[in-house]
Amino acid sequence: MEPLKYEGTPKTPHVHFDPRSGLLELKGRSIPENSIDFYKPLIDWIDKYGREPNSKTAVHVQLEYFNTSSSKCILDVFKRLEPIRSAGNEVTVLWHYEADDEDMLEAGEDYSGIINIPFKMIQIAEVEGE
Repeated sequence: MEPLKYEGTPKTPHVHFDPRSGLLELKGRSIPENSIDFYKPLIDWIDKYGREPNSKTAVHVQLEYFNTSSSKCILDVFKRLEPIRSAGNEVTVLWHYEADDEDMLEAGEDYSGIINIPFKMIQIAEVEGE
């Protein structure tokens, strides 16, 4: 299975899903013109990955902003990970947020309450120059 890689743009996040390491990364901004079109390949990739997952999957989410339609798609991404965990594999979401970004922390906590996957909230220092 091939890794999934997208370079980030001002409207879409950097994506790097690596099946060998079990490391899935989503970073940047998520305000695509059509969230469903953007996230469908990610969800399809996770469905395929779920057939032969790594014994440990770590999902790093470090979004500085996402819109409402992205939030639903991100939830769908997390939901696709639940069966991988149910099958006995270790799956963890590492939710990175800036120290002064209460909204992003709350968003991570909201997802954590909905999804049956352990979440770790990781506070990061503000990115220089932003």
